[in-house]
Amino acid sequence: MTALAKIEGLEVFYGASQALFGVDLTIEPGQAVALMGRNGMGKSTTIKALSRMHGVAKGKVFFDGREITALPSYKAARLGIGLVPEGRRCFATLTVDENLIAAARPGPWTLKTVRDFFPRLGERADQQASTLSGGEQQMLAIGRALMTNPRLLILDEATEGLAPVIRAEIWASIKRLKAQGQSILIVDKTLKELKPIADHCVILERGRTAWTGTADQITPEIESQYLGL
Repeated sequence: MTALAKIEGLEVFYGASQALFGVDLTIEPGQAVALMGRNGMGKSTTIKALSRMHGVAKGKVFFDGREITALPSYKAARLGIGLVPEGRRCFATLTVDENLIAAARPGPWTLKTVRDFFPRLGERADQQASTLSGGEQQMLAIGRALMTNPRLLILDEATEGLAPVIRAEIWASIKRLKAQGQSILIVDKTLKELKPIADHCVILERGRTAWTGTADQITPEIESQYLGL
């Protein structure tokens, strides 16, 4: 089976400063992969390189068997890479429906199916995104990415800064997407929530792949070494 997404030996710089040192990552169709690590270890940079929002100095990026290392980000999105960015970044002055429609591409995810998935978005359809709560904005950011009908959904810290009850609601929605066969790359540090979802985990340490395996294989020692404060 051809991997849905794959990065090999990725090296990325910000100016003269190197951020990634030979990172490898593979996502199979229908798989949920957790990309983990402390803050500043290269997780968001890896996502930016995979979604073609940042250049690659060395290494290769593949999607559905095709090398996309030099592809512009908008073309990567058209291939089926959908990103829910850290900090949500909804279009503040647009309504909920306008945010969703702006991202729409043909496929099973439509305005109706997204509203069915997140009923609160249907209730807030005519509200400006800036008037929504943080949890509602996160639902909108996920809904907007789903409207692109992605083959791979990338979630960058999807529950960060949210109240516990809203966090639980977002994690429940991610579980539902996984159950529907959606391929997912999740950036997060919360092992408890990731365990029921992630098929595979990759931990980054200072821009390098430090550990790979299943969530159940992450021992307290590994958690303390790579994920603790």
